[in-house]
Amino acid sequence: MWLDLFLPASTIERKSEAAGTPHPRVRISPGERLLRAVVALAGPHAELMQHSEAPWASVTFAGTRHTIVLHFQGWEACDAAEELMAALPEHEFTIPRTLVADAAVVRLEQSLLPEPEMTMELALLLLDDA
Repeated sequence: MWLDLFLPASTIERKSEAAGTPHPRVRISPGERLLRAVVALAGPHAELMQHSEAPWASVTFAGTRHTIVLHFQGWEACDAAEELMAALPEHEFTIPRTLVADAAVVRLEQSLLPEPEMTMELALLLLDDA
C-alpha cells in the first residue's frame, strides 16, 4: 500500500483488526439450556451419551420433547445417578420463557461387574411459555 511508504504500519489503525470489536451474541436455545441444567444436576461423574429433540404440540400447547441418555461408571457415579433419579421429577428448572412440564427416567440399565455402571434415559417435555 502506498501509505506504508509514508507512515509506519504501527500508526495505522485498521478497523477490521480492532481489539475491542464485540463478538456477535450467540443465543442459547431452550433445549441447550435444558441439557446444561440436566448435566449439572447429574454431576461431574455423568457422561452424556446422547441428546435428541423433537417438536411436540397439543391443542393448547407447543414445545419440544427431549431424550437424554447419561452413563455413570463407578461407585460414586452410580450414587450420583440414584440421586438424579430421586431429584429429577420434582426439580424446578429455570429456563427463560419455557416450562419443564414433565421429567422422568424412562429406561435404566445397570450392571455390577466388573465395576458398577448405569445407563439412564431421561424424557423431558418443554412447553413454550409465550
